[in-house]
Amino acid sequence: MTSEFDEPAEVPDTSISPDIRRRLVSGLALAPAGANVIMQLSRLPIGHAIVESKVDSGSLRHHPLKRTRTTLAFIMVALFGTDDERAVMRREINRQHRLVHSDHESTVTYDALDPELQLWVAACMFRGVIDTVTLLYGPVNDEGFVALLRRCAPFATMLQVSASRWPTDRASFEEYWASALLDVHMDDVTRTYLQGLASLDFLPAPLARFLGPSHRFLTVGFLPSPFREELGLPWSSRQQERFERLTARAAAFNRQLPRVIREFPWNIVEYDTHRRIAQGRTVL
Repeated sequence: MTSEFDEPAEVPDTSISPDIRRRLVSGLALAPAGANVIMQLSRLPIGHAIVESKVDSGSLRHHPLKRTRTTLAFIMVALFGTDDERAVMRREINRQHRLVHSDHESTVTYDALDPELQLWVAACMFRGVIDTVTLLYGPVNDEGFVALLRRCAPFATMLQVSASRWPTDRASFEEYWASALLDVHMDDVTRTYLQGLASLDFLPAPLARFLGPSHRFLTVGFLPSPFREELGLPWSSRQQERFERLTARAAAFNRQLPRVIREFPWNIVEYDTHRRIAQGRTVL
């Protein structure tokens, strides 16, 4: 079976600089990850596609460690991989996405090969990058925003989105984002599922009880208000103050860490991904 999505995507020229890598690769960048996943799944077709997916090998609930590894692998290849590595990852993603589509039992129509839905996923991932850089180094100016936007273009083109659909500057991204927010909606099915992700209830019960409350606190804290409201989890001004103190201290501490520690686990995932692709093994 062939598809237009099997053709190589035109990826905007993106030069790697030590500064960009330093800003993007940090273990603390995982702190907003739960919120970002919820943002991606906050459109009904995407949320239902994940909840109803029969592709068990990529399920966060059934294989949380593998799912985390493959997600980080996607991000590292998108940001710092070669064209060949991106092409390999793209083919693997397409192969799995062809299996994810609604059927006669579905209450919501969806297709994982829908470029409009994948553009939303890529935009959420980019918003996560901006949130992470802001957390670690402060607000991003327009020049930095454009540099990161270009660097993150493969988030879209490694999915099913043509390069021409990816915004080119801050104004065009914010225009797309404001429009796309109108489609953010959760129903009882997706809201219950996403509340479970926030609370880590897919982990063994002892781990969920131990880690769940802090993960839920960070997740809700990193969510913009439209997503927080849809999720139905309360958030007070006192919680916001605590969240800001906690993240500021974590960012200050993170900047003092040696590079090899600061970049964990991204550096391990990057090495493993390069090796898997070089050996012809699957990444996903």
